[in-house]
Amino acid sequence: MYLTIGCPELKIEEFIKNSIIGAGANGAVIGLSGGIDSTLTAYLAVHSIGSEKIFGLILPEKGVTLQEDVEDAKEVCKILAINYEESDISHIMECYSRVLHVEEASKVVAGNLKARVRMTLLYWQANLKNLLVLGTGNKTEIMLGYSTKYGDAAADIFPLAGLFKKDVRGMAERLKIPRRIIDKKPTAGLWAGQTDEDELGITYHDADIILQEMEHGACQDDLVRLFGPARVNLVLSKIRSSQHKRELPPGPPMC
Repeated sequence: MYLTIGCPELKIEEFIKNSIIGAGANGAVIGLSGGIDSTLTAYLAVHSIGSEKIFGLILPEKGVTLQEDVEDAKEVCKILAINYEESDISHIMECYSRVLHVEEASKVVAGNLKARVRMTLLYWQANLKNLLVLGTGNKTEIMLGYSTKYGDAAADIFPLAGLFKKDVRGMAERLKIPRRIIDKKPTAGLWAGQTDEDELGITYHDADIILQEMEHGACQDDLVRLFGPARVNLVLSKIRSSQHKRELPPGPPMC
């Protein structure tokens, strides 16, 4: 199952283990969507501290979450021998709708609410069982700000934070994650038919290449020559507008 000493898998697993020990936690809770990021996070966590210390939470919404995604999430729990709970968030959203008129909001605004509902359920289990919440965001999503502040961007640690989406796929293949999960179109599951790449306006493949070139010191003019102004400007705009998601909320300077 493992590769060589010093491989990324082992580094992430050691990070998970040390984080949980350092926090004095009993283990970790993971929101499982049936997608590649949460599945890989679960695999690494189980390899790190054992299946008995991992708790999975499956949080579908009626009419939005595909049944195949729920079944894939359950299959992951079965493969990894982890305890899990399934909780449909539809009735919670209905309660919010009676107060907030969620049906009148845009898809993005309503989707952010759903992400925050899921976050509260994850932290309920974490507080109840003395667990850390493992975030499932990858480096590409974090750099682009593709997350909900205090929703899926809220976690105790992010094991995949150093992996671009392509690296997530590569690691998933090495760890023998089911092929159908690897090949799925990525989605945050916030409304029917939603996909990450449609919402981002760029493929993960292109975003990864541009972000990596930026990390290696490529200037904007070089990036534009290589990838065209539309894609480069889109990526730069997303990085700038989402900076607040990667920092603590600011306070005033004091004497």
